[in-house]
Amino acid sequence: MTGPSSSPVRLHVVTGKGGTGKTTVATAMALALASRGQRVLLAEVEGRQGLSQVLDVAPLGTEERTLVTDPSGGEVVGLSVDAKTALLEYLQKFYKLGRAGSVLEKVGAVDFATTIAPGVRDVLLIGRVYEAVGRVTKGAKKRPVFDAVVLDAPPTGRIGRFLNVNSEVSEVAKVGPVRNQADSITRLLQSPTTAVHLVTLLEEMPVQETIDAIDELGGLSLRIGSVIANGVRQPLVADADASAVADRDPAVREALEAALAAVDVRTGPALLAGLLEEGADHVDRARLQAQQREVLRELPVPVRVLPHLADGVESGALRLLADHLDEQGAI
Repeated sequence: MTGPSSSPVRLHVVTGKGGTGKTTVATAMALALASRGQRVLLAEVEGRQGLSQVLDVAPLGTEERTLVTDPSGGEVVGLSVDAKTALLEYLQKFYKLGRAGSVLEKVGAVDFATTIAPGVRDVLLIGRVYEAVGRVTKGAKKRPVFDAVVLDAPPTGRIGRFLNVNSEVSEVAKVGPVRNQADSITRLLQSPTTAVHLVTLLEEMPVQETIDAIDELGGLSLRIGSVIANGVRQPLVADADASAVADRDPAVREALEAALAAVDVRTGPALLAGLLEEGADHVDRARLQAQQREVLRELPVPVRVLPHLADGVESGALRLLADHLDEQGAI
């Protein structure tokens, strides 16, 4: 499948509890879209350079730069949205400050403005993404510059406040360009054009934070695209043997020792104890995953599953995750 997607979603907001791999998932999502022949903007707003680390490329800047080209003709363009740069662009767009903007930066006014009013700062950050979603080519036959935009957003603990731009600017900008832009951004975020995806691990705390975020985002009339369970490990112990392994049954020790001896592996008490402990931990982990997966199945949104990457994130592994997202209809 190549060319523009039939999906109405053009802005994919990816969030998740810290440590769940949301940046990796956002990157894989962008690669999946690019494999369809789409031109995709992959943006981050936290200044952590997580995207460049995942893709193993030079740090992103405030200028858009092609990161990946796909044989299908698609490409991934990277951008690190900076509040200071966004404010200067905003002032130039609405107030035509020209060189005066540089003077404001030199005297520290820009840093002051983006620090003292965090709500306005978020409007500026999302505003840059909003502009990219709405940007069209020049000429008679106008079409979107980007077929899709993927935003590596702040974690779930801050995502509601980050996306609730109208509320955040209400005290400092009741009228004027800032308020108008906040209203426009909110219309985009609440439209079918936008979907928020939540990344989680199959562990109690991330799953609970995901549930809380779904409730919060629903109250803001924001559409949830999917919940993505990341890093899911495949059970290596058969169900019939799981209880014996978890309980460290002596029979398991005897069977393990006999199996190792059959392949000429010498064992001692320390080695056997370590292997048995690892097996019990694996069974406990598999049970926890199964329990939390059942919790996620109760949610009124689609749940996608991505496998654990034993060797970490590399180009081939990212492509694998991208294929999984595409096959499961996450984009």
